[in-house]
Amino acid sequence: MEIAVVLFVIAAIFITRAVKVVPQQNAWVVERLGKYHGSLSPGLNFLMPFIDKVAYKHSLKEIPLDVPSQVCITRDNTQLQVDGILYFQVTDPMRASYGSSNYIMAVTQLAQTSLRSVIGKLELDKTFEERDIINAQIVQAIDEAALNWGVKVLRYEIKDLTPPKEILHAMQAQITAEREKRALIAASEGRRQEQINIATGEREAFIARSEGEKQAAINQAQGEAAAITAVADATAQAIERIAVAIQQPGGEQAVQLKVAERAVDAYGKVAADATTTLIVPGNMTEVSALIASAMKMIGTSKAS
Repeated sequence: MEIAVVLFVIAAIFITRAVKVVPQQNAWVVERLGKYHGSLSPGLNFLMPFIDKVAYKHSLKEIPLDVPSQVCITRDNTQLQVDGILYFQVTDPMRASYGSSNYIMAVTQLAQTSLRSVIGKLELDKTFEERDIINAQIVQAIDEAALNWGVKVLRYEIKDLTPPKEILHAMQAQITAEREKRALIAASEGRRQEQINIATGEREAFIARSEGEKQAAINQAQGEAAAITAVADATAQAIERIAVAIQQPGGEQAVQLKVAERAVDAYGKVAADATTTLIVPGNMTEVSALIASAMKMIGTSKAS
């Protein structure tokens, strides 16, 4: 009975050492008699008991690594408190096991030194503007060295850039001054545009008024010309009718009577004006002589 128990214990130990189940996204490094033998892939694997042993276990997943905050000095001698996060992945379990005694610490230290080197080449303003370039340069610097450690650096991200309080106050003052400058420029541009709009409106209004005045003057001139033409036509028609009437029987006597009436009316108006001195002809026959002279002129015009 005791022999059976011993055999059972030995078999259990043998199976435990011989059969290994590796989880997904993991790699186990096997040593045979103290020497690297191979890497176990995920699934069921068999080893030589007491000869092979699992020396290292690595996760092949992407690993985020928080890089501790540190003080970096820029090109223009300004101190910056910088911290970031690094993403890497084990790609070669054998090198990760034997390439470095602690690849996590090695990657962390290399990330810090690379960050100080990259920040030292840039001025303060550029460090805020070129984060992507900084991240890319750090990844490139770490990735070249991490190949010997079986590690692939995927990306690096700066979490925070914190300058001293004095620099923050100066930057805030600069930003405030820049915004005030933009506001003044915008206000001046607005006033300039307003003046342009007013001048343009006044010019258009002046043109419109001048065009209206021009059209009004044209219309007035055309109206006056039409009135003059109408008066001339009416006068010509009246003269023509008078000429026709004079040629009728008794026309000359009517003209004599009309001329005499006009002459008497004219003498009467002159006599009615108190400020006018009227000299009456001593012989009233001169009036009839004046009428006779007028009739003679009418007769001469008829004959012609």
